[in-house]
Amino acid sequence: MDESKRNSVLIVDDQNSNIMALTQILSSDYTIYAAKNGQGAIKAAEKHLPDIILLDILMPEMDGYAVISALKNSEETQNIPVIFITGLSKVDDEEKGLALGAADYITKPFSSGIVKLRVRNQIKMLDQLRIIERLSMIDKLTELPNRRSFDVQLNAEWRRTERERQPVSILFIDLDFFKKYNDTFGHQQGDVALQTMAVYLKKSLKRASDFAARWGGEEFAVLLPNMKPGDSLIIAEQIRKCIEDMEIPCSDKAAAKITASIGINTREYGCSRTIDDFINGADKALYTAKNNGRNRVCHFESSE
Repeated sequence: MDESKRNSVLIVDDQNSNIMALTQILSSDYTIYAAKNGQGAIKAAEKHLPDIILLDILMPEMDGYAVISALKNSEETQNIPVIFITGLSKVDDEEKGLALGAADYITKPFSSGIVKLRVRNQIKMLDQLRIIERLSMIDKLTELPNRRSFDVQLNAEWRRTERERQPVSILFIDLDFFKKYNDTFGHQQGDVALQTMAVYLKKSLKRASDFAARWGGEEFAVLLPNMKPGDSLIIAEQIRKCIEDMEIPCSDKAAAKITASIGINTREYGCSRTIDDFINGADKALYTAKNNGRNRVCHFESSE
């Protein structure tokens, strides 16, 4: 099996014998990582982002309860299911673990069948949640990421720009006179125009880090990491020209053409603006482009 496609399990236990036993049970089906103490577990979880964590409760210095609390308080690891492995059998112990966010319990001594089933059950639930999450992040008509997905990406990129002191640019793209287009040629042809726009937009972005989404209606958004104002203007103009020249499948030649207005905003390192200010700036630039005749690109100029 391709290792890159296997689900992964992080085993955390201060006893080598327990790590070896669980590895023997699970290694044929999963990629296994291991840690022998609480701090090691947190570092391994952040590094590998395993699908499941099997966590011993009784460990020196930092017990399993403290580890799961730290994992659940971290944005990177809070959604990783944790199964406690323990010799404790009191109801209070189990209740405490579940209250802290444990997904399940496996008791010692290990039963190979029980270990496999409980891990498999968590993986199945995790896969189902991922499918639901993925579907909820995609726009059905254009098959581009939707606004929710864009918001997640923007928040992650915002944090990265602060860490790495890099600029980031955002583009808002609005198809010109789209209501009139729909009224003239019909909503079905309007849908074809939006789908064609999505295909051309994806083709016009060359870097893997560039991110395009359907913002809503006839409006699209593009995130350009590490992109300065001058460079973002060049990319935006390329996109505008691409939309102007794109061929929309239709039986009526008049319905085969459409244009777009584009507003840009760039956040450079040291700028104190918030994400909302960043978005509002691009929105204002978009309206400037529309008010100045449409089918053009405008960059927001901050007064800072």
